Amino acid sequence: MEQNNNNGQLQIELKEDIAQGTYANLAIITHSSSEFILDFIRVMPGVPKAGVQSRVILAPEHAKRLLKALEDNVWKYERTFGPIRLGEGEELPPIVNMQGEA
Repeated sequence: MEQNNNNGQLQIELKEDIAQGTYANLAIITHSSSEFILDFIRVMPGVPKAGVQSRVILAPEHAKRLLKALEDNVWKYERTFGPIRLGEGEELPPIVNMQGEA
């Protein structure tokens, strides 16, 4: 990344391998007093073990900015495409009995 001094805009480089993205269908969020840790996981049906695909570590201030950005984008999405359905009861239950390995 480099800062363009002419107009103060940040130019962001998106490398081709990163642009492909990584699929995850589960996120586990933990925090301490100084950081939030977001682990993005791919769970496959019938497979008892799931791998962390990506880990993002954020300062609390950046976590709150991410929350607000997600809320704004979900609102815009639903305004354009309709409500996002969560399924039965419209609430996601907590996930229990998860164990991790390093």
